[in-house]
Amino acid sequence: MFAKEDFTEIRKNLKAEKRSVVFTNGCFDIIHRGHVEYLNEAKSLGDFLVVGLNSDSSVKKLKGSGRPVVGEIDRAFVLSSLKPVDCVIIFGEETPYELIKFVRPDFLVKGGDWKKEDIVGSDIVEGYGGKVISLKFIDSYSSTGLINKIKTL
Repeated sequence: MFAKEDFTEIRKNLKAEKRSVVFTNGCFDIIHRGHVEYLNEAKSLGDFLVVGLNSDSSVKKLKGSGRPVVGEIDRAFVLSSLKPVDCVIIFGEETPYELIKFVRPDFLVKGGDWKKEDIVGSDIVEGYGGKVISLKFIDSYSSTGLINKIKTL
């Protein structure tokens, strides 16, 4: 896990080495197979995968008062322990727009449930020649679905 400011030096080194940066973001409340497949696919697009992780307060705003189930530090730890993930940066805003501006990824990716034109930050990335990609959607996997299933047990 990195502080946003720590990424400045990392990005400089990656650019000097001509390595590409892939960025995605999300809540990643309860990690499941859909997340892992998605992160693997995202990583396959470039050399260095940055995951913008919604803070607890931003998850609560997006998902409601019962969320997140898992706190931001634990979510960041789990994500950063996954093979495809190179860097996790927690952000507190409702969208990662400012973080995307800061990271300046070569590839901005979201799941297939997002239309390319609706992906936050697409204007930034396409503005400097980067690529915005909506990856395939993996149906039947969701944190909300898992939470609802657990509630019925």
